[in-house]
Amino acid sequence: TKERIQLLAREMGYSPDAQARSLVEGRTRTIGVVVTTMTDPFIGGIVQAIETTAQDHGYSVILASSNDSSEREIAAAETLQSKRVDGVIVTSSRVGVLHQGRLERLGVPVVLINSLVQHRGRYTFSIGVDNRHGGILATEHLLQLGHRRIAYVAAPDDRSDSMERLTGYHEALARAGIDPDPALLVRGTGRAGGGERALPMLQALPDPPTAVFCYNDMTAIGLIHAAHAAGLSLPQDLAVVGFDDIVFAPYVHPPLTTVAQPVAELGKGAMEMVLSLLPDGNSDPDASTDRTLTGWLVARASSGRKRYPVG
Repeated sequence: TKERIQLLAREMGYSPDAQARSLVEGRTRTIGVVVTTMTDPFIGGIVQAIETTAQDHGYSVILASSNDSSEREIAAAETLQSKRVDGVIVTSSRVGVLHQGRLERLGVPVVLINSLVQHRGRYTFSIGVDNRHGGILATEHLLQLGHRRIAYVAAPDDRSDSMERLTGYHEALARAGIDPDPALLVRGTGRAGGGERALPMLQALPDPPTAVFCYNDMTAIGLIHAAHAAGLSLPQDLAVVGFDDIVFAPYVHPPLTTVAQPVAELGKGAMEMVLSLLPDGNSDPDASTDRTLTGWLVARASSGRKRYPVG
């Protein structure tokens, strides 16, 4: 019987050849993952959750980096597809808007993390946090502390997550009766160096900000480093809020206030989406619908306590 053969095979230490099994099944049991950078701890946390979930379902992962280029992101996805991966996950905020047609033509399930898709596709889906809500949380926190001159250090381009956080920032200011000052919007790089370069630009303004909301934690860490070098005391002279809650956030001096993203849930959810879209869909069918998760504020010392009268 089949059971008797399987028992004998196990006793003899036999394991089926992966290539032979993939030929029989018509797939490789491999998922391609395209990341924007290998250096951001936020991305690292997502990849770890992706790999763990893949292994739990008997899949392996092939990783490719785009070095923060949307053209390289789509090229990497196409290269992975040529290696016969069963699906692709992209940790990007631009590729869905710029290249959804090319992603659809890959002909395999594609899940975008923190990226908008232009329209409902056959193969492209997304999972991400409510970035607008996160922007509101960060800005309202600073407003409640009494700040009125609040800057936003954005991403280097119009990637959707940064623009959504900017929308939340503007909404929170509007609710407080504050007109946004264009001089308080500065482009960063999404990395620590961008935060370092943003600080002197903001400090050179005739009326500098008393608080800064940064696109991500790496930007905030760079800005804090520059603030210390400039002789500023944090949060007395300048309050800082980041976004992501990376592993280093509690260990910055002062510890970084930030909007936390559910990193493990993003990675796990993306992999489950891909699996649910495969022919034998061995995951929850509901996972194949676009998902929006909610972040939360983690208040630490970088934003300080209430110092200014509100009103």
